Formats: sequence, C-alpha cells, structure tokens
Amino acid sequence: MAVELDVERVICRLADLEGGARAFTLGGADWPLRGFVVKVGDAVRGYLNRCPHAGHPLDLLPQRFLTADGALIVCGSHGALFEKGTGYCVAGPCAGRSLTALPLEVRCGFVLLADSVDAAALGAGGRGGEPASLE
Repeated sequence: MAVELDVERVICRLADLEGGARAFTLGGADWPLRGFVVKVGDAVRGYLNRCPHAGHPLDLLPQRFLTADGALIVCGSHGALFEKGTGYCVAGPCAGRSLTALPLEVRCGFVLLADSVDAAALGAGGRGGEPASLE
C-alpha cells in the first residue's frame, strides 16, 4: 500500500536530524511559518523559531540551536536555555516560559508538520513576538 505525503508539510528527512536540530520555513506568504525540529532520543520535537523573551529567532547564527554538548536548546541572542523535549526554559530571561510547540508526524522517513496545524495562521499570528495559538 502506497503512503501519500503532503509535500507542503514536509520539513525534512528524519536522517537529516542526525546533527541534532534543523530550521525550516513552510509557506510562501508574507509571514511563513518559521520553526525548527530537534531530535530527542528516538523522538522528534518541533518548535516555533521564536524566543518567548524577545520574539526573535533563536538561531542568531544559522542552524545553531543547541548548546555545545547538544543537551539543551539555546537562544543565540541572550543565552536562554530550553529543554529539548518540552521547550521549557530552565535558565535566562524567559525562565519558566516555554517555546511554542509544533505538532509533528514522522511518516516514511520524513518529518512533517501535523495535519492539525494551520501553518499560515501560526506563521502570521506570532510575527510581532507574541506566541501564536495552535487552537
């Protein structure tokens, strides 16, 4: 039986995450969805690429989302540290807040944004630094 993939929701191949994390952009409107995916053991987590403290992208240097040891997500601008599995900030100016999680699916070796997510609304909804709602 053939499995169909919505190519507009494909973020990357699962094999592309062996390095730990990867940024992605979905959509071509004025405010596309900008996020990143991170490997956590055998699982994959997705988050908006937006710091809950300042609203700017976490990867000040392209594709740099993790601490040197790969244990935590780091904001390249002000050094806030986030758990990879939950997005919860454990240190920094946004301690106690969390990254906005993006539901994902893994199918046929590809990481996809879950069908339940409205990528256009999510990309536009948080452009001013405010987290967008997933509801």
